[in-house]
Amino acid sequence: MTIAPQLAEVAHLVADPGRANILSALMDGRRLSAGELAEIAGVTPQTTSSHLAKLVGRELLIVEKRGPRRLYRLASPLVAQMLEGLMTVAAAAAPRFRPASRIDAEMRHARTCYDHLAGELGVALADAMREQGHLVLDADGGEMTAGGIGFLTGLGADLIVPAGSRRPFCRPCLDWSERRPHLAGRVGAALADLAFRQDWIRRRPRGRSVEITEAGLAAFRSHFRARI
Repeated sequence: MTIAPQLAEVAHLVADPGRANILSALMDGRRLSAGELAEIAGVTPQTTSSHLAKLVGRELLIVEKRGPRRLYRLASPLVAQMLEGLMTVAAAAAPRFRPASRIDAEMRHARTCYDHLAGELGVALADAMREQGHLVLDADGGEMTAGGIGFLTGLGADLIVPAGSRRPFCRPCLDWSERRPHLAGRVGAALADLAFRQDWIRRRPRGRSVEITEAGLAAFRSHFRARI
């Protein structure tokens, strides 16, 4: 057996600009309606419905019914990992000229990658945790030290692994804008959740860039000794 036909099928789905915009919009882990995704993708509601049906059918997206509403999200962290990898490859190509925008700068500075932190912020936190001996992280894998687990739980992070969970506890995720790994897996998600709960970061109205608050800047520098 060969995986090539399935690979071609997934690549074909992601290659469409409208579907790529839909998938990218859901990279922040949120659930959005078809109407919201149509606006983001810049296509008609009818075309969006067709795109969503194909993405759900191939199990790249999951649809959830909440009363009369149908909300869409990425099917799993594995899908987000695939998309981040594609973005990394795409960003490595020779850039076409395009004036820099405020949104581009915000995305590169701090954003979510599904449910963990990426961009300059995500990489800076991973670097700082390695320097403090809390984390071992390279291109091949990651591991939290006992001191690192104590450090994060002491700040209020929830690192308890649910029974039966198959999600990696700690893994690297190559950052497409920084070209270096940030922290993913259950630990990465717990760190991002902590940052949101403590109001160290806030979601922006659109996209997946996040705003670092004054309290967050102080916390990242004092607790983590991050260079941001």
